[in-house]
Amino acid sequence: MQTAHQSALSAKHAVLDRQIAAETQRPLPDAATLAALKKQKLRIKQELAQI
Repeated sequence: MQTAHQSALSAKHAVLDRQIAAETQRPLPDAATLAALKKQKLRIKQELAQI
């Protein structure tokens, strides 16, 4: 059973995934932005794994 916190984290993870995909589709993706987004996504993934 998912808690509200887990659902919120999953939603944030999905949003970050879409943002990463959108950034990589750009003609000149910003490496710093991509790195920051991926770092946030990893933190959320790790937090979900600990729950």
